Amino acid sequence: MIFRRTGRRAPTVHRIRRRPVALGVLVALTLTGCSTTVAGNAQRAADTGAATGGGITAPSTTEDPGPPAPVPAGLESYYGQTLDWGSCTDFAQTAEQRQYYASRVLECAQLRVPLTYEPPASSGDPDVLLAVIRKPATDQSTRIGSAVFNPGGPGGSGVDIVAQFGAFGVGGDLNRRFDLVGFDPRGVGASLPVVTCQTGAERDADRAASVRLATDADVQAADARAEAFAQACTARTGEAQGIDGATFLGTLGTRDVVRDMDVLRAALGDNKLTYVGFSYGTLLGTIYAEQFGGNVRAMVLDGAVDPVQDPAESNLDQAKGFQSAFDSFAASCAQQPGCVLGTDPAQASAVFQSLTRPLLDTPLPLADGRVLTYSDALTGTIQAMYSETFWTPLSEALLSLSQGKGDQLMALADAYLQRDAQGGYSSLQDAFTAIGCMDNPREDDPQEQLALIAESNAAAPFADSGEPPLVTRGPCDFWPADPTLVPHVPEVPGLAPVLVISTTGDPATPYQAGVDLAEQLGGRLLTVEGTRHTAYLSAGITCVDDAATQYLTDLTLPADGTTCS
Repeated sequence: MIFRRTGRRAPTVHRIRRRPVALGVLVALTLTGCSTTVAGNAQRAADTGAATGGGITAPSTTEDPGPPAPVPAGLESYYGQTLDWGSCTDFAQTAEQRQYYASRVLECAQLRVPLTYEPPASSGDPDVLLAVIRKPATDQSTRIGSAVFNPGGPGGSGVDIVAQFGAFGVGGDLNRRFDLVGFDPRGVGASLPVVTCQTGAERDADRAASVRLATDADVQAADARAEAFAQACTARTGEAQGIDGATFLGTLGTRDVVRDMDVLRAALGDNKLTYVGFSYGTLLGTIYAEQFGGNVRAMVLDGAVDPVQDPAESNLDQAKGFQSAFDSFAASCAQQPGCVLGTDPAQASAVFQSLTRPLLDTPLPLADGRVLTYSDALTGTIQAMYSETFWTPLSEALLSLSQGKGDQLMALADAYLQRDAQGGYSSLQDAFTAIGCMDNPREDDPQEQLALIAESNAAAPFADSGEPPLVTRGPCDFWPADPTLVPHVPEVPGLAPVLVISTTGDPATPYQAGVDLAEQLGGRLLTVEGTRHTAYLSAGITCVDDAATQYLTDLTLPADGTTCS
């Protein structure tokens, strides 16, 4: 199993996955036995933050935003557009979203961006429409500008996370002087076109298939499914907007999304960008800094993706991170009465294997008529590794699994894959695949891939199915466009100081990636002690929230070596 926060699915435990990155902030989830929201995460443990390392330097009191950034030739109409703010209800896609998108403190608009940037779109090309949301600053007399958020993924909805921030009062200190702004990147969420590869029924059927790879014919069938998936993405995406799917899918990489971000900056009326990116959102921040470094006012990059790492290195580090998180979960569970993993954490991986591996042969029927496969059992477990908030529900779900019931573990998997109670899925899974195909070099050496599987299984034994590894092709091998991004050392001369936040026990974006990114960007590292994925405005750690908010507001970085816990 190669770990990632989101993905088309885990069709088998043998598939190689590319640059696995994660949603930085947990969206509102309702699980069997557990209900958590962004607001709930932000309010928990409000007084648990403690800082070491010298505290925060004195704030500045004035700020010169500098002159407006130059407009790229041929894009004047896009950069000069005025956003028409109105109700957000049209952007809501679920019953739950319809409730909090209706908040009167939220405003929404559509941003026009060109279909392609190279060469610039002609006047005859349809525009791409990006969904944008804002919660206006509560103190307009001292308003600085907009703070733009991306929650990660890739494929996460910036509209949805800011809608939750606004509706539930998260980030109030930042919101006093900043409009909180989110956008759905091209192909994502409420933006048009949206990447469309599978219907909800097709995805359910895909998940229910307990795929085994024992023969060459099995591998060929898996390759054919990957090719059919890529063809479906091309045929279905953009069809309703009269946009060629192959052309549009070729524009979904990070390189093009950051160009959209600069158009957004200008349309918001900001001479320079103030940005908060979580997980994959840190890669957006890094590539934006490369292309538009002079347009950066401030950036908080939380849960770093290292742009230098190739997918194999990233996958292996993530496998180690998830095993470490699983070990911490097992140690916590062992202290509780009735822990199904037992009282010896050293044996927990083996016990977990004994609980889940039988699902390879016999998926477990569920109350709603679906079945729990091995893949979904592992997906649900991985979902719980993103935050200690989910450890108790996972303990209960694994105990229930030992008793022949899989509904609770399936609820965790559904949350990871963003399936709602009606069987619908967000665009996240399809967009994750599409963006990954444009951001990562193709893997073409089967022996290297087999070696990576072996290394990953050794690094994360809890997720080892025990089956012989085989390599299959993925949708990216049949994608209609070549990648537009490769691993590299970012070049950011003259970049304003940025703040990188990295958590010591982060399973999805390991701590060292944050250390490295801070050095690459010449920024300041803020260390967070804990086992979770990302921290700003989601963990209830006052130390983190205060430090990052003060930096965004006053442009004063926390002291070198600051650690929050």
